[in-house]
Amino acid sequence: MEKEYYNLSGQMLQQLPAGAFLSVKAADRANTMTIGWGAIGFIWQRPIILVAVRPSRYTFGLIEEAGQFTVSLPASNELKKELAIAGTKSGRDVDKFAACGLTAQPAKEIESPVIKECSLFFECKVVYKQALDPGNLDESIKAKHYSNDDYHTMYYGEIVACYSTK
Repeated sequence: MEKEYYNLSGQMLQQLPAGAFLSVKAADRANTMTIGWGAIGFIWQRPIILVAVRPSRYTFGLIEEAGQFTVSLPASNELKKELAIAGTKSGRDVDKFAACGLTAQPAKEIESPVIKECSLFFECKVVYKQALDPGNLDESIKAKHYSNDDYHTMYYGEIVACYSTK
């Protein structure tokens, strides 16, 4: 997996600002949401993806329960409509896989699904999480992204599988 990680991490960083799907399954409930922020690196001698999820999001409760997640990235300029829907609807109210016409496909190593229509996949187990501390956050970031005090929790996911279908 190490070679794939290094080859695919650059692709992830290029696509992430255009959007990716973070998917989680806990018990019989699955959801996907759009993310546009994140990081990839090597921490604690492990390949790690860092994702941010707000406690107000439906996905937050699922990731807390499951302790794992996937990140599925579409090929460049694909699935824009689906990313928009997944980023504006709540999984509390709608099955986002159905609403977006996306297929929740079994992952290789974990229970949370990947998005079949995507081409780049990262499967992650949470190894650390930390709620943002507003007192330690730059004031300009706080003003721009947290005017409603809905601060993210940062999830460090150890990449247990990564692969591409292209």
